[in-house]
Amino acid sequence: MPDFLLTAKRDLKAALRFLRKAIGQHGAPQKITIDRSGTNTAAIESYNAEHDTEIEIRRVKYLHNIVEQDHRAVKRVTRPALGFKSFRSAVATLAGVELMHMIRKGQSRTTGELRPAEQFYSLAA
Repeated sequence: MPDFLLTAKRDLKAALRFLRKAIGQHGAPQKITIDRSGTNTAAIESYNAEHDTEIEIRRVKYLHNIVEQDHRAVKRVTRPALGFKSFRSAVATLAGVELMHMIRKGQSRTTGELRPAEQFYSLAA
């Protein structure tokens, strides 16, 4: 599952749902670095209050740039598409682009001597 949030609207309910899903899959972190989004801040604070946890929120511009640099390749691939016809097609396309990017970076759990495209096709089958 890709680690990005794509919603039609950026609201507290969607951000909290994404946070719960990420924590469910990867465990609760000690610190989260985010941009100045009030929605993400409110979601983390709400999660802390619900679960009596102490997840620290860091708003450090330069640490967040590491994440943005990683998504630069995704933006480069999707920019020439000139938009998507539907929200559903955007989700499917971005998931595939993100998966291919992760394979190229060596973040997949596949073993063997497969080229990136072959790994992608084996996961898609």
